[in-house]
Amino acid sequence: MARTFQSERLTFYSLKEEDIPLIYALHSIAEVAEFNTIGIPETIETTRRIFAQKLDLHNQNHMGWVIRDHHQNFIGEMGLILAPARFKKAEISYSIHPIHWGKGYATEALNSGLHHAFMRLHLHRVEAGVAIENHKSIRVLEKAGLRREGQHRKILPLITGWSDNYTYAILSTDYKQVKQ
Repeated sequence: MARTFQSERLTFYSLKEEDIPLIYALHSIAEVAEFNTIGIPETIETTRRIFAQKLDLHNQNHMGWVIRDHHQNFIGEMGLILAPARFKKAEISYSIHPIHWGKGYATEALNSGLHHAFMRLHLHRVEAGVAIENHKSIRVLEKAGLRREGQHRKILPLITGWSDNYTYAILSTDYKQVKQ
């Protein structure tokens, strides 16, 4: 199954070994790591281990993409982790380089990931978790049509300590209504 796709301003390429230094550099930025459960990776090898399942194109349960603009500038990364097939659901995640924050790329990337999940993978549900203090990402999730469904207490091991997490989700039927 082809895992490369495009949106209006972005192209999503299947994550490859040569992308690991970019991913390492992205997740080594303090602003990116602030709400990220992987924290700042100690080495490139640490990043390689964290993203290993998303590097395996034969792994149908973990998908990872490098996000580039149409000039091939690195924007960030996005991933889907699929639940067992009978559940027809996945968890989506994304990280955008801070120099590209405020340009609508996170919302565009999330919308593209949702389109891929619902229209190509034919999923029923897509979920996302977000630290309750991560107001920018909360806005992105809500703009894309995800709904807050719950709160988990002290579940996220962040650099600053344990954080509560909001669970957001969107169903395929919600997605189709939002996009009409």
